[in-house]
Amino acid sequence: MPVIKPSCVRDLKLRVNLADVVSRTVTLRKAGGARLKGLCPFHNEKTPSFHVDPDKGFYKCFGCGKAGDAITFVRETEQLNFTEAVEALGKRFGVVIEYEEGSGGPTREERSLRQEIFDLHDAAAEHFHQAFKAKDDPGDFFRKYWVESRRFAMELADEFKIGAVDAAGSGLGAVLLRKKFSEEALRRCGLFFIYDDAQLTLGALRPRFRGRLMIPIRDHQGRVVAFTARQTERTPDDDPAKDAKYVNSPETPIFTKGNLLFNLDRARTGVGDGKPFVLVEGQLDALRCWSVGLKTAVAPQGTSITESQLVLLRRYHSQVECFFDSDAAGQKAALRFLPMALKAGLEVRFLTLAGAEKLDPDLLFLERGLAGYEAVRHEAQSAIEFASHAFLPNPIHASAEEQTRAAQAVVEIISSAESDVGRANLVAEAARHLALQPKVVQRELDAVLARQFRQAAARPASDSLLSTPNSQPSAAVDHAQSPERHLLLLLLHFESLGKPLSHALPHDWIDTNHPAGLLLNRFLSEFEHDNWPGRDHLDAHLETPEERALVANLMFEAPAVDDPVKVVQEGLRQMRARSLEPRLRQIELALATTGADIESDAISLLKERSELQRQLRQPLDFTGAV
Repeated sequence: MPVIKPSCVRDLKLRVNLADVVSRTVTLRKAGGARLKGLCPFHNEKTPSFHVDPDKGFYKCFGCGKAGDAITFVRETEQLNFTEAVEALGKRFGVVIEYEEGSGGPTREERSLRQEIFDLHDAAAEHFHQAFKAKDDPGDFFRKYWVESRRFAMELADEFKIGAVDAAGSGLGAVLLRKKFSEEALRRCGLFFIYDDAQLTLGALRPRFRGRLMIPIRDHQGRVVAFTARQTERTPDDDPAKDAKYVNSPETPIFTKGNLLFNLDRARTGVGDGKPFVLVEGQLDALRCWSVGLKTAVAPQGTSITESQLVLLRRYHSQVECFFDSDAAGQKAALRFLPMALKAGLEVRFLTLAGAEKLDPDLLFLERGLAGYEAVRHEAQSAIEFASHAFLPNPIHASAEEQTRAAQAVVEIISSAESDVGRANLVAEAARHLALQPKVVQRELDAVLARQFRQAAARPASDSLLSTPNSQPSAAVDHAQSPERHLLLLLLHFESLGKPLSHALPHDWIDTNHPAGLLLNRFLSEFEHDNWPGRDHLDAHLETPEERALVANLMFEAPAVDDPVKVVQEGLRQMRARSLEPRLRQIELALATTGADIESDAISLLKERSELQRQLRQPLDFTGAV
């Protein structure tokens, strides 16, 4: 396995700005000084507690406790190992990765399967796009379809790398075999039908997509992870999905359709005050929005919206405008979507157009451009207004029974909101739209919440969450205030303490049963032998993810101490007492139970007790320079 040079890792960290790495996933805003903050990508939150310090090169979430550097962030958000994360950062920011002599660079067989499938999709997207642009019969057909039937500009096709595949598969299998992608990557990329026991030859690679317009699907970082294929006149009759207008890639190691949204990689950079996300039903709807200048449109992957997708949206912006078709299916989808949106902490509005029996975003924007967007925005409905009108279109002439059923349906949605204040505001709004007294709607909500509480209480203990995002393993809690952790914190921020502390602190006083103790012991040994590499070059001395996370946490903390030397002295005193006092208590107990016939043993114990008492009384002479 190739080994990356430590000097290369140090160079990478110096050259890559952590904020540039994190901002691909998290929308960051100023948090005072050089720090930035945003919504944590590692747990669901509504108030930003994820902080980034670009100067120090570390991040920390004060909600769930996750911390680390640029490499750690890429590892955890992209599920890569250390080597893969370093290589990914190098490729992304133009840093050449160097390997230890004799280990060489990674062979194709040694590369991550995920990374290889990413590369394979890049190659496939480029191949499909070139087929779309080719001056031949299939290329001419698909360009005509794109421009005349779909009424899109060629510039948009270039921007999104729209592709084409002819009825025979456009020779994709041969191209990928020539590029020497591994058998495992070809089998698992989702672009081919391959029998399990088939020998991997060109004939075994039966293309999944044939005779279709190809739309690349990118994750929120802009990497091609899948395709949506639109049926055309060129789709052959023997296509297993001949009658399906749209066919998506199957789920693969890099693609889970419920975890990403089409165009989020671009739209997330356009949202902000007065510019919410616009959620449309399909990829071509999102492309139409983009083509007329509405740059914040996103779309699910041909399935119902999921909680994961909404949490992903909430990372970047809290406001979403929903532009679903106004038919019965669109309204049903909107009502399924609403509780999840409230739970995710999103502020939702529904775009409608007065007098339109069926509102088609694609047609509206094609005919009216951005003016169409402004028209529907002017008549947008809030989430509760939309739900109330859906369940009770005419509240003034509704019967008491109809009002009751509508109120029950609406408060089921309201109960998904996690804030008491938010629920109270929604109750008042629902009462207004349902023509009911607020106290009536509140009673219905109280009944729903009480039922939900009873149901939760009745669940077996194994079904409940035993920990929260803020909870830490017991070991971490036990040692959070240990003297080892305090000394390690000071050591990282006041490196001049290291050498004198290595002489003043006996190694057997250190509790090495937790990461802070292990690292303190290891670091002091480096100081003792004049091998300390400096706090910015510790990668080679960190052996586990727990150790890396601990150092990142401590590097992010600024020790609020006026006199570090006094803090060190107190830590030494605590560690000395912890080391010596248990033995002293054993001696006291033994002396209390010793008989006269073993007087020599008693004398030995008395001498040992006297020595321990002397050591405990002796002033600690630590004068480390800061």
